[in-house]
Amino acid sequence: MRLRSILALLLVGGVLAGISAPAREGRLRERIAERLQERLGGRTPAHGALPGPDGAIRTPGLYHYALGHDGLERAYLVYVPRSLDRRRATPVLYAFHGGGGHMGWQANDDVYGLLSKAEEAGFIAVFPNGVGALPGGRMATWNAGRCCGDARDRGVDDVGFVRRIHADLVRRLPVDPARVYATGMSNGGMMAYRLACEAADLFRAIAAVAGTDNTRRCAPVRPVAVLHIHALDDTHVLFEGGAGPDAFRDRSKITDFTSVQETVDRWVARDRCVGRPQRVLAREGAWCDLHAGCAGGSRVQMCVTETGGHSWPGGGAVRGKAPSNALSGNDAMWAFFQSLPPRTP
Repeated sequence: MRLRSILALLLVGGVLAGISAPAREGRLRERIAERLQERLGGRTPAHGALPGPDGAIRTPGLYHYALGHDGLERAYLVYVPRSLDRRRATPVLYAFHGGGGHMGWQANDDVYGLLSKAEEAGFIAVFPNGVGALPGGRMATWNAGRCCGDARDRGVDDVGFVRRIHADLVRRLPVDPARVYATGMSNGGMMAYRLACEAADLFRAIAAVAGTDNTRRCAPVRPVAVLHIHALDDTHVLFEGGAGPDAFRDRSKITDFTSVQETVDRWVARDRCVGRPQRVLAREGAWCDLHAGCAGGSRVQMCVTETGGHSWPGGGAVRGKAPSNALSGNDAMWAFFQSLPPRTP
């Protein structure tokens, strides 16, 4: 059984919607952990998804939580790798799903590979859920400024929601405050940009995939390193700007997306980068250009794939369309994060 199907059990069962069912919740958590163990080749303990009585997480596994914020019941998943050492501060990656998705889809290892990358690199992965148009948090969007959907139209406080998650996370796990990162797909990447603008005190760097900067205003309190990954043939968020033919059918729910180059230029200016970019990767089907001379040890990098459309490079096929394999989005992202010097107070 695939991870996507297992997570769907939670959503259908209403656990993530806040329905009180402790016994069923415990059984579902164990079943999820067991399936994750099978999916990851035994690398995840079968019964690792039950926090201790004090709320602290001491064992690896997939955990799910709900909290109330701004009058809404919100949910998120936390994945703790087997390499967790509670004696050491651990990096955290927040991963935001695309518009119309949900947290379980972003945590689907067959599509995004982030659970496997967390195991390999030793980071805690957090998968928040946007505001969904359907029960169980499905068909969810993020209020990323000028996009998208109901979250934008209702003025949902998604930045405050992420701050609430983080306050809860540091109570449960040994989080390294100097290594907190965000990534996201499409509308999720746009949300990562909003966090870079409004939560620069929290996030050291972001990596946006197929989602440009569509913030309404941006005044980061300190430099934030930015990696942008995009396919030239993206038919949703067009590389040159605008909404493509495969974007949401209801055009009132999206916006005229910022182009990739304008997005990069904005962050080169915000991070006060000097000098011309250097090509740091060039291979058939993909290249990356890096602005390294930026304030506060930040960097701005753009990675482009020639093909792959609106997808996660190196990931699994979505809607029958294969992503580019000329670049691994996960590897490029983590290498970028690791290249950053320690953040000064």
